[in-house]
Amino acid sequence: MPYTTEEGGRLNNFASEPKMYEAEPPTSQEKRNYVILGVVSTALVVGLVALTTVIS
Repeated sequence: MPYTTEEGGRLNNFASEPKMYEAEPPTSQEKRNYVILGVVSTALVVGLVALTTVIS
């Protein structure tokens, strides 16, 4: 663990930093899955709103 000594002899413990990496852009398969998931989510929300409108 990396310790530093401050004034007065106090030790300060710093967390170790995680390794950095670059995010990869989504593939065409992942993009297609995102679109499908978005359509299904939107349909679910619209259906729930319509259901609550009919019930009330």
